[in-house]
Amino acid sequence: MAIRVTFLLVILVVLPFPSHSADPDPLQDFCVGILNDTSTSLNGFPCKPASQVTSDDFFFDGLTIEGNTENAFGFSATVGNVLAFPGLNTLGLSMNRVDFSPGGLNPPHSHPRATESGVVIKGKLYVGFLTTKNVLYSKVLTAGEMFVIPRGLVHFQMNVGKEKAMTITAFNSHLPGAVVLPTTLFTSKPPIPDEVLTKAFKIDATVIDGIKAKLGAINY
Repeated sequence: MAIRVTFLLVILVVLPFPSHSADPDPLQDFCVGILNDTSTSLNGFPCKPASQVTSDDFFFDGLTIEGNTENAFGFSATVGNVLAFPGLNTLGLSMNRVDFSPGGLNPPHSHPRATESGVVIKGKLYVGFLTTKNVLYSKVLTAGEMFVIPRGLVHFQMNVGKEKAMTITAFNSHLPGAVVLPTTLFTSKPPIPDEVLTKAFKIDATVIDGIKAKLGAINY
């Protein structure tokens, strides 16, 4: 009996586990989200009754519209996640359109719930991400070239061309989330104490206050 148990444990350790998307696997064909439902639901929104679902629930034209890049960073992210496209609810994927003015920057950020892949549609983008060992992997990409950002790692994109740029990105989560480092650190509510930031960045409180003032005025 002990030998049999030991054998089973070895099999469990050696055999690879099935791969899963970032979100749990769905248990039905679809679950069009009811976004304004206040009932508790884990890893998704409550489902619209199938009798009320229409074809329009499965189509989304939001990524056809160029984003407004007239802001301090010179970029705009148009999201195609479950909050904009409820038909994605529980399906474990979403997409974004990111537009850049010349010199525009999608500032360093991370997606805590998803791996990201993307393809440059037009322009020239400098794309990079950092590992947990502070190693930078980066490359300048042009139209048709693809990139991948491992889940949770800090990354960025910058338009290094003379014309506008645009990329379409995809995520293995219907709501990947975004932690944008500049705004997260310097415009949080309530704010991170200056004592924490001055010690972390080894700069004076006046510099911290200046950064907070500039980022607090940004609308993008």
